[in-house]
Order: sequence, then C-alpha cells, then structure tokens
Amino acid sequence: MNEKDFAEKIAFLGGRVYIVGGWVRDILRSCPPKDKDYVICQLKEDIFRENFPQATRVGKSFPVYLLEIDGRKCEVAFARREKKAGHGYKGFTTFCDENITLEEDLYRRDTTMNAIAYDVLSQKIIDPYNGRGDIRKKQIKAVSHHFADDPVRALRAARQASEFNFTVTDDTLALMQSCKDEFAYEPQERIFGELKRALATDFPSVFFRTLQQAKLLETLFPEIFALIGKTQPEYFHPEGDAFEHTMEIVDLVAGMTDDLAVRFAGLVHDIGKGATPPEMLPHHYGHEKIGGEILLKWNERMTLPKKWMQGGLFVIKEHMRAGRLAKVPKIVDLLLAAEKNPLGFDGFNCVILADCKCLPYYLADYKSYLAKLHSVSVKNCPPDIQGKKIGEWIRQERIKIFSKA
Repeated sequence: MNEKDFAEKIAFLGGRVYIVGGWVRDILRSCPPKDKDYVICQLKEDIFRENFPQATRVGKSFPVYLLEIDGRKCEVAFARREKKAGHGYKGFTTFCDENITLEEDLYRRDTTMNAIAYDVLSQKIIDPYNGRGDIRKKQIKAVSHHFADDPVRALRAARQASEFNFTVTDDTLALMQSCKDEFAYEPQERIFGELKRALATDFPSVFFRTLQQAKLLETLFPEIFALIGKTQPEYFHPEGDAFEHTMEIVDLVAGMTDDLAVRFAGLVHDIGKGATPPEMLPHHYGHEKIGGEILLKWNERMTLPKKWMQGGLFVIKEHMRAGRLAKVPKIVDLLLAAEKNPLGFDGFNCVILADCKCLPYYLADYKSYLAKLHSVSVKNCPPDIQGKKIGEWIRQERIKIFSKA
C-alpha cells in the first residue's frame, strides 16, 4: 500500500491523514528527511482497525499502530490531547477520540518546528504555531507552557540547538529552567539518550552551553558544571577556564572522529580540574588522578557504555603524560597500554592532538614503533628464563629495541 492509497482510504472512511514531526521539519530545512510519522484525525479507532487488520498496535496508553506504507513500517497515531497528572514522562493522562483536531494534537508537542503538519492529500503545510518562521530564524521556541510537562524536552531542545546550530529563545530557556525539579523523577537512561545524541552532533559544546543558559547543567551534568570558574594558566590556556577548554576540546575531537567514545573521552579528559581547591588555582596538580574517581562516580549515577568508561579513564590518566614522556621505558609502557585500550591509537591521538595541538613523535609514528616492539615475543626468550621473568625479559628487550629505533 502506498501513501496516496492509504490517505484516500482514510478519507473515504471520513478521516484525514497528516505527516507530522521531524520529517516535515527536515523538509522545510532542506535536509534529508527521516522516517515519516502519521497522524489520523476525524476517525474512530475501531473503524481503523476494521479496515486495516494488518496494522499492529504498539501504543499502550494511547493508540499508535505500525503499518507498512510504501514498503516501510511507519507509525500511525491518532490525534490526542495530554494533561499532566504526575511526575516524569509517564505522568500524563491522554485523551484520544475522533473529535480532537489536528491543531490540538500539534499544540501538545514540544517546539514550534516540530508542530508542523503536512496534509498528504492536499499536499499543504499546516503550521498553526509559526514553526516555519522559527526555522527561518534558526530558533527553537516552545509551542506552549506544556513544554515543561516533560523535562526531557529541555534536554531535547539543547540537543537540537547543537544538532541544527539553532538558538533557544529566552522564553523557552525559562521553561527549560522550570523543569529542574522534575529531573529527579527521570530515568537516567533518558538523560543518557540525549547526551549520546548530543555527542553525535558537529558541535557538542552547544548542548552543554545551552543547558548552562537554562541553569540545568549543574543538575544534569555536575561534573561538567564544576569546571566553570576553574581558572588555568593563561599562557597555556588563553581560551579561558577549564569549562571553556573542555568545550573547545570536545568540538575539536568531534571534528576528527565520529566515534562517540572518543568524543566522550575529549569531554571528560579534564574533569578532575572541577575538584581543584581554590587555593591551588590556576594550577591543577593531580587532576589526572582525581578525574578518574569523578568519572567512576558519574558512572554510578548514569551507567555509561563500557568503551566510554575504559576510554575515558585511560585518557584522563594519560593525557598529561603523553606529551611529556622522555624516558624510553615509560614510552614503551604507554604504547603497549594504548594499544590495548578500546579507543585505539587513532582515538587516543585525537584527544591528545586536540589538547596539545601536536603529537609526540612516538604517537605520530606509532605503527612503526609497535612493529618493532612486537618483533620481540616469548618465542625469542632464552630457554633458561622461566615464569614471571619471561615478561620482564620481553619488556627489557623491547626497551632496547625502541632505544635503537
């Protein structure tokens, strides 16, 4: 069944079909659109079920169906209203019947650019809340005060500011701020989901800056908030405090790799600076040690992917040493440790390059040095060396080879 046939059949039954949400928004932004979501108005659900028995209901508290249209499984929802009745994203009472208008359905949505519909049959845009105008202005604006009913909308607005390079209007920032207490009832998985999507954007820093504008950064990511005001030696960091430095690094790393674990490592490489005592500033002695502890506590609150944790802990610990090592044994040990880390050398080098603006010689040519180190193995070990001494012999031989390289 194609889209036109679907819409015509719904119209024959007395209803109307619209495409809503991201697909319409992206078409208007002249960007490649993603999956289509449909809304049906002026039709009873039981009539829909009778005429589309192949549709599978997936919505629990309100009618949403999966239906194959143009060869793809698409979401088909019925127009609805919502009323806040409790805490968190489940704290809604939903009203759904054939008398609910499209404008009412769009009114419950988060931002104006996501509250635009496309009439499948007439091919007309329905934009009751001036979403097209806000897209032209490159601004994110809440449809109404109901924006604050679901606190994750605040995260989504910050993430879309980062994704689209839009600004958030002042009134919407105020609504975002009003969500602060509601985050206590939100599963950390929802917060992590928006963090993950924000790190996938070209400029992840916009996400964190927008949250700070809305006075939500301390609540949601206290480890990053703690970097604000932590001054650094101006000679090495003309960009400003530890927060400004971190924002610069996460964007630089994002420009080098799509690997989210590497981008996260760039974000957290200096989080230890957030715990520097005021009397020590602008220096941050030992921040590479305390940073690991801070990341472990973050993981206790919000379970992070294993690769993110292993990569982040390694970068926190080693990023200061990497550009300063001069003694061969320590260089050899770092090369072998970096090889085992899930970020790999390419990922580790992204953070070091962003942070130090250059790579030490042994990281720049790591493939050549590793090949030499791996030329020594247990197969080369003299037969009279046994047990734990084998590992020490291999290490010493590798150090000799590196020294001659």
